[in-house]
Amino acid sequence: MNFSDLLGKHPLIAILRGITAEEVPSVCDALDENGIKLLEIPLNTPNAFACIECAVRHTGGRQLTGAGTVLTPEDVERVHAAGGKFIISPNTDAAVIRRTKELDMISIPGFLTPSEGFTAMAAGADYLKLFPAGAMGTGYVRDIRAVIKKPILAVGGIGSENLADFMKVCIGAGIGSALYKPGKSLEDIRKAARELAAKL
Repeated sequence: MNFSDLLGKHPLIAILRGITAEEVPSVCDALDENGIKLLEIPLNTPNAFACIECAVRHTGGRQLTGAGTVLTPEDVERVHAAGGKFIISPNTDAAVIRRTKELDMISIPGFLTPSEGFTAMAAGADYLKLFPAGAMGTGYVRDIRAVIKKPILAVGGIGSENLADFMKVCIGAGIGSALYKPGKSLEDIRKAARELAAKL
């Protein structure tokens, strides 16, 4: 399955900031049991590349693993070498986007303004990540979609209380601490995943 197919089936990306390599298999399985197929491991996670490799190895083709907080073309290359399939950034950097596409990976740069959105699209982005979406609200998404024609993912401040509203205007959402944070039990992760799925 490719990224767009998996996003279409379950439009959430689990942001696993702070996960350890030891946790990766059990957390991936808990998310998979509840339909979440897209896994983002931010590069500001300790030993992030080892965690990406572990997730890729453990999940095989069942889930897709990518990286978040990717800031340089060199980081893109390291994610690619680790087996990651998509690149998510908090910002719009044309060099990062171009290198992502040269390596045949999915590019999801962060944007907030129309100017950033058009820069990202011109560089070849596949999707756009509105960040911080929760602070901007769904009305902002509706307004910006008048000119931004790439599919938008909502990230930052998205949880069970506002997911349903954002899904009316976005193709998907990245979920961080509402789904996973260090120290959260597997049962709490499963519960959060079920609650989020119920809001879709």
